[in-house]
Amino acid sequence: MGTYTRRTFVKLAGTAAAGAAFGGILSACATGADPAASNSQNGQAADTAADQVIVAMNTGSEPAAGFDPFVSWGCGEHVHEPLIQSTLITTNADMEFVNDLATSYECSEDGLTWTFAIRDDVRFTDGEPLTAEDVAFTLNGIREADAAEADLSMVDEVVALDATTVEIRMGKPFNALLYTLAVVGIVPAHAHGEDYGSNPVGSGRYMLEQWDKGQQVILAANPDYYGETPLMKRVVVVFMEEDAALAAVNSGQADIAFTSATYHDHEVAGYELLACKTVDSRGISLPTVEPGATKSDGGTEYPAGNAVTSDIAVRRAINYAVDRDAMIENVLNGYGAPAFSVSDNMPWSSDDMRISTDREQAKRLLSDAGWVAGSDGILEKNGTRAAFDLWYASNDSVRQALAAEFSNQMKEIGIEVSIKGGSWDDLYPNQFSSPILWGWGSNSPTEVYELNYSSGWGNYACYESETVDGYLDEALAQSDVADSYEFWKKAQWDGAEGIAPQGAATWVWLADVDHLYFKRENLHVAQQKPHPHGHGWSLVNNIDEWSWA
Repeated sequence: MGTYTRRTFVKLAGTAAAGAAFGGILSACATGADPAASNSQNGQAADTAADQVIVAMNTGSEPAAGFDPFVSWGCGEHVHEPLIQSTLITTNADMEFVNDLATSYECSEDGLTWTFAIRDDVRFTDGEPLTAEDVAFTLNGIREADAAEADLSMVDEVVALDATTVEIRMGKPFNALLYTLAVVGIVPAHAHGEDYGSNPVGSGRYMLEQWDKGQQVILAANPDYYGETPLMKRVVVVFMEEDAALAAVNSGQADIAFTSATYHDHEVAGYELLACKTVDSRGISLPTVEPGATKSDGGTEYPAGNAVTSDIAVRRAINYAVDRDAMIENVLNGYGAPAFSVSDNMPWSSDDMRISTDREQAKRLLSDAGWVAGSDGILEKNGTRAAFDLWYASNDSVRQALAAEFSNQMKEIGIEVSIKGGSWDDLYPNQFSSPILWGWGSNSPTEVYELNYSSGWGNYACYESETVDGYLDEALAQSDVADSYEFWKKAQWDGAEGIAPQGAATWVWLADVDHLYFKRENLHVAQQKPHPHGHGWSLVNNIDEWSWA
């Protein structure tokens, strides 16, 4: 598929040329007809497409290694339900756990043994029964696979006790395992090999009918699925750059297509803008230690510490000085929500993370800490100028705009922020020594742990607290996940200590970015869970429940 720029889009949009450009990509389905052509001009699905939908996703959504949970399908940074495979459990729109393959499960009092009873009526699409042996094979295989992005490092071993009972034996208590199990697809022990990613055998709602790499994926409903029969019998996913996706909408070639706030006011007859709420958070890490330190990541030592953000008064002042509403209006055209943590509005989030813009308070904090304005208005203290670099990924225009807005806002309190765009190869050497604008957010509390635990892989702020570590460990040790919420909240702020803005202020969170889509008006999209970081497959978690009006 060619890459479409804004210039070529203008030439293509709404013309027969657009249909020709995408017709080749969308030409394959079981009937041999162009699935896009089955939609009439007014968007009403024709008989041949009444149970089919065409979804345009960004090119980064295509799974490079295919549909293999042993690598990254369904898991990793961009989590979603795997569709082709079944999971032990899943989550509903309220982030409550719901059984899928499991009929029941329990955890031992010490948090070290999870026991799952599974259904006895499930078969893979090759006709073979799914048993506890397949569950054990999958989880052990992911735990041992070097390429696996699902983190099962806390698991010692998984054992099938009989055909319908599986036991997960833990190396340490870690109840957030349940959130991982909700997106880990179970594969057949008898049919998993090197080419599984391209030819997956599963027991889920859909089967892989066709994969044209670099272009499209076609999923067909599994006729032997044990659950509710999918309303959408065929799902066509095309992978496109943003401008090409917009052209596909203009030419009627896609039923729903991702877009950005840049095009929020673009009008297309028969389509409307769908805005999905998210926990896709943009935030800036603030190194808490002074320069001269080092920190290891993947066996490499990097410089750590920042002369300005190591002052807790600066970090707190930054949090008070940020006008999140202005950022959402100026950068996101209103399509977002103020972010105060990496898990806003989740059961484990804390209201103590929320903070109102108060630049006078920010100035008082800085003044009381000994920061004095220089001749150019930028603050100084003991020969140190209140100035630092802020790095962002240069291929992300939204992060660039947020970084620029943040820089402008910080000038209001006398802090000079120089924004620097670069590749991730440029950013990572600075990850512990300079503030970096990140994108995080998942339907799991694990990121709260990893971004804030002393030895967490995402502790870019280099913050260490035995008290906070203790709360995080206690949270994961609870045998009932609901009992963990109070400990997650205490790690954020217990009234005296924590990562909150009035405490260590290790991050400044800016915005939760809405995920936007152009959608046919007569396409009913079922209620969405809060979308995690990553603009792609999370949209179609419940596509089996979608329908045409």
